[in-house]
Amino acid sequence: MSQTAHIPSHRKPRRSASKLALRAGVAGGVLGTIAVAGAAGPASAEPVTETIEMPTLGSLGADLSSAVAASAEASQQEALDQSLEAQEAAALEKAAKEAKKAKAEADRKAEAERAEKARQEAEAKAERERAEAEARAEAQARASRDSARSQLATTAASDSSSGSNSSDAGSSSDGGSSSASESTQAASGTAAAIVAFARAQVGDAYVTGGTGPNSWDCSGLVQAAYAAAGIDLPRISYQQSSMGTSVSLSNLQPGDILYWGSRSGSYHVAVYVGGGKYVGAQNSSTGVVERSLDWDPPSGAVRIL
Repeated sequence: MSQTAHIPSHRKPRRSASKLALRAGVAGGVLGTIAVAGAAGPASAEPVTETIEMPTLGSLGADLSSAVAASAEASQQEALDQSLEAQEAAALEKAAKEAKKAKAEADRKAEAERAEKARQEAEAKAERERAEAEARAEAQARASRDSARSQLATTAASDSSSGSNSSDAGSSSDGGSSSASESTQAASGTAAAIVAFARAQVGDAYVTGGTGPNSWDCSGLVQAAYAAAGIDLPRISYQQSSMGTSVSLSNLQPGDILYWGSRSGSYHVAVYVGGGKYVGAQNSSTGVVERSLDWDPPSGAVRIL
């Protein structure tokens, strides 16, 4: 082993080639500048005694770092500006699309509202025309019923009570011939007023709870018919059928109350008008009608008069 193997070296570390070259270049440039200045001056010029401070590698590195940092910052700022511009462009495009969509939706709603308004106006016009037509028809029907009522009342007043009694006697003596006697039976006095009122309402509507003047239920019509003759009746059908005297269906007289169901629990009532027929507010499909007893035979009858 060498005797100097463990002696530490005192040589300075070598500088890198790039650093040496950089120092050499800077020094050479400065010296070259001085030499050119000396050669260009007069021969008698005094030697240059001005001291020139040469930049050090440390200051050059700092300047270079500053330049690199500034360039990086400028690049970053430019990228940020471009990103903001792209975002603004995208936001403007999105806003334009939304505005276009909103306008289209507003136009659609406005068109729908115009169409709905036109439809409602057309329906309202049709409803007005229908109501006017119904009013005219109702006025004509009412006038016809009033005329028929007056005619019936006049006829009933001119009938003699003796003719009515003989008809009743024939009906009582022979139940099988009741239909024939009823065909010639005529109402008189109070019964005539009840029958006339009931017949005058034929064609009116049926409405549950209806008490007139243009719509009725069964007991409402019977109550109003008797009220026209000055007789007060209860409002409910089973109450009406519980009044008066029970009579046979073969011995009916005009003005008798017909009932369906039991006498104390009837669910429907009508007015017998003679001739084997009755007038009643049947249902919402038929309204107030005049029908034969055979069309819907009643359960029984009561006589109030």
